[in-house]
Amino acid sequence: MGGATSPLDMPDKHASRTRGRLQLMLILLVALGPMILATSMYRMNFWVPDSRSYHGQMLGDGQTRSDLGVEARDSRWQLLVSTPAACDQDCRQLVYLARQIQVGLGRDASRASHALAVAQPVAADYQALLAREYPQLQRYPLDLQRYGQRVSQPGAQLWIVDPHGNLVLRYDAKVNGKDVLNDLRHLLKLSNIG
Repeated sequence: MGGATSPLDMPDKHASRTRGRLQLMLILLVALGPMILATSMYRMNFWVPDSRSYHGQMLGDGQTRSDLGVEARDSRWQLLVSTPAACDQDCRQLVYLARQIQVGLGRDASRASHALAVAQPVAADYQALLAREYPQLQRYPLDLQRYGQRVSQPGAQLWIVDPHGNLVLRYDAKVNGKDVLNDLRHLLKLSNIG
């Protein structure tokens, strides 16, 4: 009976081979399943949450501070207030809010700055107030032509700008400061830059 296989050995080989194939299928399913599910969810738009975790208007289209008409260099996150007209009450409120938000960052305050970009000269009394009360406020001229091509909303706007100069979020003058602070804290937590 030297090398002959008995009929009883055959089912064991078959069962072993089947079990091996099943294990291989399970490993592939565990490895590839989540990727296939995520791709299907994205392409077919199912199980995608309707809620969002930010409060402003997300600007993920590659616009930069320069596209907005503001030429500036800052390697930190920036709270930029812009207005195509004179700095009115809404603009002044946003400038105050931007400074308060930066202070509200606590130990991360050095990772952000606040700035004002205006197309028209600032009134003398407000200029004196800015020099006295906002010594760290960066001020830039605003190119109205480029600004008008990018921004259709009238009035003062508040922007969160990343350290590369990309516009991330936009807020109007009615924004709640705590919402902006929460958004910026979230961005700083996720970011390794700035």
